[in-house]
Amino acid sequence: MKSIIHAERAPAAIGPYSHGTSYGNLIFTSGQLPVCKEKGGVVEGGISEQSVQCLENLKYVIEAGGGSLETVLKTTCYLSEISDFAAFNEVYKTYFKADCPARSCFAVKDLPLGVKVEVEAIAHVHA
Repeated sequence: MKSIIHAERAPAAIGPYSHGTSYGNLIFTSGQLPVCKEKGGVVEGGISEQSVQCLENLKYVIEAGGGSLETVLKTTCYLSEISDFAAFNEVYKTYFKADCPARSCFAVKDLPLGVKVEVEAIAHVHA
């Protein structure tokens, strides 16, 4: 049965969706934006700072669902500028150091709130 995931440390959803859902031992996250719950709003800075916040929010949601970054199977990463690809990778590799998950990463025309990056994932619950 589907369960809704709510991560206390992640910012509230900006639309009619949950932080994530789980089904069996799988965790599906919504796209995480570079919004800081403590400070409120989009974090200041460029692609690097925004990537850190996105991945922190992603981690919070996955952990709330019973997984961890080590249990991520696949990520989908959206960039507002493909020219940010290398800088995004520099941050991404600090979160996924070994046995990296499968990944798709591409540029899109626009992202919510005018941000530079959004990341979503599929993970599994710790065994």
